[in-house]
Amino acid sequence: MKGIGKRIWMDRLVTGAVWLLSLLPLIPLALILFFIVSRGISSLSWTFLTSLPKPPGETGGGIFNAIVGTALLVVLASVIAVPIGVLAGLYLSEFRGKVLGGLVRTAADLLSGIPSIVVGILAYAWVVLPMHGFNALAGGVALAIIMIPVIVRTTEEVLLLVPQELREASLALGASRWLTIAKVVIPTGLVGVTTGILVSIARIAGETAPLLFTAFGNPFFTLKVTEPVNALPLVIFNYATSPYQDWWRQAWGASIILVAMVFLLNIAAKIIARKMSGGANE
Repeated sequence: MKGIGKRIWMDRLVTGAVWLLSLLPLIPLALILFFIVSRGISSLSWTFLTSLPKPPGETGGGIFNAIVGTALLVVLASVIAVPIGVLAGLYLSEFRGKVLGGLVRTAADLLSGIPSIVVGILAYAWVVLPMHGFNALAGGVALAIIMIPVIVRTTEEVLLLVPQELREASLALGASRWLTIAKVVIPTGLVGVTTGILVSIARIAGETAPLLFTAFGNPFFTLKVTEPVNALPLVIFNYATSPYQDWWRQAWGASIILVAMVFLLNIAAKIIARKMSGGANE
């Protein structure tokens, strides 16, 4: 009996330790959220979200141009990165063993490890200098380079989960290889591919370093891709390093908006992934 009681207490002790260690990563997240919300909640208002910035030194103003600029940059990056990433991931999943596939996979892995500030410098050399000025297109190119490896590897892994029997059934019915991919493989893995795209968007939403060399920032509202644009990460960086206390307050408010956007994208990705796994189990 003593031996059994000892094992029970040891089991409870280990279980408690596992729970405690599992909760530890939540503590920094909770502290960060508490600090950001406590500092920036006073800045949030309808005017703050829908107004343009005031000139330096004046109080008030908002971040409407930064919110729109962030959306513009994400759209530009997605237009560039999604087709490239999905097609590359599709090639890796359907043509495994090819020499080119190995090179593409290695390139994607290496690309994901390149510091974002280096990507910004490359976009500056490739786009900003030839266009003779900072612009939204350069920012979109920089963010697209960061998105591509995430989409490539996610697409590959998701499409590899598509049962081989579905491919064989389609081929047995007389469909060609590419018709099978277009009509069977892609629709089956579409939910997972969408999840990967959302994760990649969440990955780039808070990037600041590439935008310092490309989009640069703009206190005015614009939708032109050939002009500089503002973005939430740039607002946070510029306002937090300014000498104006009101800008510090607005930087915290912009931080709440940016964190909320990233959280919503991650939650959406989780929901879609759960639906995909539920559908697969059925």
